[in-house]
Formats: sequence, structure tokens, C-alpha cells
Amino acid sequence: MNWLIYTSLLKKNKGAHNTILMDELMLFTDGSVDTLSKVGYGAYLLVSEAKPSVEAMKSQVKVKRFESTSSSKLELQSLLWALGEIQSLGKKVIVYTDSQNIMGLICRRDRLQKNDYRSKKNKRISNYELYQEFYRLTKLLEVVFVKVSGHLVSYKKDDVDKLFTLVDRASRNALRENNQPSVFSPETSI
Repeated sequence: MNWLIYTSLLKKNKGAHNTILMDELMLFTDGSVDTLSKVGYGAYLLVSEAKPSVEAMKSQVKVKRFESTSSSKLELQSLLWALGEIQSLGKKVIVYTDSQNIMGLICRRDRLQKNDYRSKKNKRISNYELYQEFYRLTKLLEVVFVKVSGHLVSYKKDDVDKLFTLVDRASRNALRENNQPSVFSPETSI
């Protein structure tokens, strides 16, 4: 389901319980990494309600520390962690991410698998094990990906953006709180 269709379904059912979402889960994932220490924090939020309260969802965000990571790797690690935790629920999962890497993986599947995850120089590409797990889980689960714009100013945010902000803030706050010793340049506030 593409973003425009999904957004119109949410607006169409505003105020009423959205039966379309009863068999669907919304999964929001994000991560924040300190490139010097290569430590990052991934966050995810799983939403099964049609019209969740953003305030009530704050306490539902899960955060995990990852080491020896990079920005692109962390986004994928966070998604795989979340999908791994929810894989037994048997529902369609709509993943909201601002990761261009994750969105690009969808189109790169055939080429990566055909080339056995090797570069033109016949070397294994970085993070190929994560890519393999991504394809395994997305084949096992019914997953739809939606690209969101991260870091929008408040007045431009719709309900989906507000929920995404929860995981964005949780990962950035965890990094700031738990990675104090290294030099870290905070991103601009959202």
C-alpha cells in the first residue's frame, strides 16, 4: 500500500475505529549513532491501534544499544531487531522509516542475490549478513515500507510524523545520555 493510499485511509476513517488496521501493525524505526565511538541506539514503536494517542505511545518505545555500527548499519540493525521481536504476530506490518538505505534495499534484492552479495571486484559487500536477514524476514512477514521525512518542524507534522518523532527522539536521547564521554555533536532539534 503506498503512502498516499494509506494516508487517505487514515483520514477517511478519522474518528471511527479503523477496521483496516485491525489486521495491520504500524512499526516506526530509527537510530542515532556516534560516528567516533561507533556506538548507536536504535528505537522502535509498534502501534496496533487505529488512532493512537501520541502521549500514550511515548512509554511504548523500545530502545537498544548497538556497538561497532554506522548510520546505515544501525538503521538496518534496528529494523531487524524490531521485526525479529514481532515476527510471530502474523499481521501485516507497515514499516515507517526515514532510512534511504532500507528503502533502497527493496529494489536491490535481485541484483544482490544474483551477485551473491559481492561487489564488482568479487568481494563480499559490507553488512551482507544483515541484508540476507532483511530479505529473509521481509519474505517471511507481510511487510510494506513507507518513507517518512524525518526532522520536520512541528507545525508540518501529521499523526504519522508525530509517532515517528517518538522513535527519533528516543534514539537520539539514549545516545546523548549513554555516550557522554565521546565528542558528540547533537543534531538540530526537531
